[in-house]
Amino acid sequence: MVTPALAILSLFTLGLLAPFLFALLPRHAGKLLCLPPAFWCGWFWSKTPASGQTWTSPWIPELGITFSFRLDGLASLFAILITGIGAMVLLYTEGYCGAKPGSGRLYGLLLLFLASMLGVVLADDAILLFLFWEATSVTSFLLIGFEHERANARRGAVQALMVTGGGGLALLAGLLVIVQQTGQGRISAWGPLAGDPLYLAMFALVAIGCFTKSAQFPFHFWLPNAMTAPTPVSAYLHSATMVKAGVYLLARLSGSLGGTEVWTWTLTLVGGATMLTGTLLALRQTDLKRLLAYSTVAALGTMVFVLARGGAEAASAFAAFVLAHALYKGALFLVAGAIDHTADSRDAFRLGGLWQRAPVLATASTLAGLGMMGVAPLAFLAKETLVDGLLSPPDVPSLIVFGVMAAGAVAIAGIVAFRPFFGKADPAIADGHKPDAPLLTGPAVLAVLGIVGGLTPTFVFERIGGPVAAAIGGGTDPHPWALWHGFGAPLAFSVGTLALGLAVYRAWPAWIARAAPWPSFGFDRAYDAGLRGTVSVARAFTRTIQNGRLRAYLQTTIATFLVLVTLAAVRWNPSPQIRLDTALPHEALLALAMLLAVLAAVRSVSRLAAVVTLGVVGFGVALTYALFGAPDLAMTQIAVETLTVILFVLTFYHLPRFARGSGTRTRAVDALLATGVGATMAAITLVASQRLLGTPISAHFAENSLAEAHGRNVVNVILVDYRGLDTLGEITVLSIAGLGVVALWTFGRRAAKGGSA
Repeated sequence: MVTPALAILSLFTLGLLAPFLFALLPRHAGKLLCLPPAFWCGWFWSKTPASGQTWTSPWIPELGITFSFRLDGLASLFAILITGIGAMVLLYTEGYCGAKPGSGRLYGLLLLFLASMLGVVLADDAILLFLFWEATSVTSFLLIGFEHERANARRGAVQALMVTGGGGLALLAGLLVIVQQTGQGRISAWGPLAGDPLYLAMFALVAIGCFTKSAQFPFHFWLPNAMTAPTPVSAYLHSATMVKAGVYLLARLSGSLGGTEVWTWTLTLVGGATMLTGTLLALRQTDLKRLLAYSTVAALGTMVFVLARGGAEAASAFAAFVLAHALYKGALFLVAGAIDHTADSRDAFRLGGLWQRAPVLATASTLAGLGMMGVAPLAFLAKETLVDGLLSPPDVPSLIVFGVMAAGAVAIAGIVAFRPFFGKADPAIADGHKPDAPLLTGPAVLAVLGIVGGLTPTFVFERIGGPVAAAIGGGTDPHPWALWHGFGAPLAFSVGTLALGLAVYRAWPAWIARAAPWPSFGFDRAYDAGLRGTVSVARAFTRTIQNGRLRAYLQTTIATFLVLVTLAAVRWNPSPQIRLDTALPHEALLALAMLLAVLAAVRSVSRLAAVVTLGVVGFGVALTYALFGAPDLAMTQIAVETLTVILFVLTFYHLPRFARGSGTRTRAVDALLATGVGATMAAITLVASQRLLGTPISAHFAENSLAEAHGRNVVNVILVDYRGLDTLGEITVLSIAGLGVVALWTFGRRAAKGGSA
């Protein structure tokens, strides 16, 4: 049975095999690798249902996690874009990279990303969605840093990973909270959550994850810096697929988290700020890819802005804009890469006159540019649908913000799509060469689809617009798409933004000349400052904690232990009943003798005296065992202590006297820590001896030692039978240590006989 899981698995497998295919057929790898995504694009196009279809298989039933996939109108739209544009990008990569070494790795990463992104839009299980979500972050990191020899490529890749990865952790927390509150891991089973006491936490965590992924203000800065990636990567990840993952998830969860004032105001403000920020920053750029990147930021803000309104009409406008933007922006990114490949420059100020060298590319660029301006049929339809929603009832602030974005899009389209081909060329630009067919096919197909889709609005609405609205727009049916809304306010708005955008386009060279000397401040620099601060704190922490001094390590470990035990004692308040009046006189004298011996050992300036006084402590422990009815332990302790004292005396007798290597203050700190540890361990022992956390097992050993192990000495039976493997391990350790001592002793004698030091 053909299922979404089969599509994802086949594309993952193809990604792993892509480098080997490239090694066999380097000049035809793109043509072959684009065929499976194209097939799946057709399959998803044929499966655009109004009602969802679900495929489920158990995965980790103990945790309620399943391999669950859902294909409805919303998932179908994004799956078609992911696979269709992915096929065009793979074909384009063949013309862009040729047979360069390493291109096989690029093909493989693109396919792995394609499969991961497909998993995001099809997954119906929260944990499964998160796994695919993080897979897109990892693969995009590798793609952005593909040319890792360049410092800016490494920086862009790390920045994208840190921003989106941090948002991914917030998303995981939000999804887990929702699963915990609903008791359901299936996303399609989540109902409205507005009345849940943890709604604000859920929404905030999910929103952070979506905003970081989709480059919303103030996380927008990572997207333009990711343009250091090769053009196929930029065209695919950052115009049509990855950056729309956050927008997709907001749309998917709008039925559960939407419909509240918090949702509406947050998405409106963030989306509006992103629209304005992306538009204004784009007009300060001269690099074609950075121009397109900032305009993508503005477009993503528009999608979030539309989702804030809710309802079937907003969902219909959202679908139209997502489809139109993916087609014209993907085409323009591919055009920018072809221009760079042809003229060896992406500087819009210097490019011009390329239409004579590449007429087909100029035509595709013109069609895609008209789409970005909102003039081409599908883009015009999308803009009219958006404006119509903002006008009923009239929302003046939203119209102003959208008007600024639309006028900026017109100006940016003129700079990117028309100026390089029909503007005045810089004589310093090399003649270059004509782009070949693989470079032209992708932008031409995407640009033409933007025209054809708009000329058949009823058909496209039935296949895409209606199902998307049914998936996220509520119960009401939206109005069908229409290319012509008649003479009215939407048309007047479109004409006005077009005229304003053309005026901005004409003034752009002067604006660039004035804006060039302005200092550049923003969240990108704030990110750098935060990163430097984090590194500085890490270095200071490392200098303090990992300073190479054993004393400092021990002090840190002991102090941390004391703090944690103190906090635990304050929290749980053990309140032990410690009574010293029950101690017998000889027991008190023995304890006093051991304490005095410890103090003498600490104060001793002779190793021999320290060994002897520590021996007093050891023999005192042996007497303690004897007094409390453990003569066998006492005998063992006496034997071990006697041997230890003799060995220490023989070893340390000829060593010099102790030398003070520390000052009074250091010794006072050491004494304080040592006393604290001793007192703490004594207190823990006393508390533990008074609290039974379970039934003692001593009675079991006493009853069964003779019957089962045929031994009357319970301690011996425990060591030999009940703890036989443990005892064997101890014997093994001692044996290895003994062999080590023998080896060192033998080596030393041989070295002495040989005359070495």
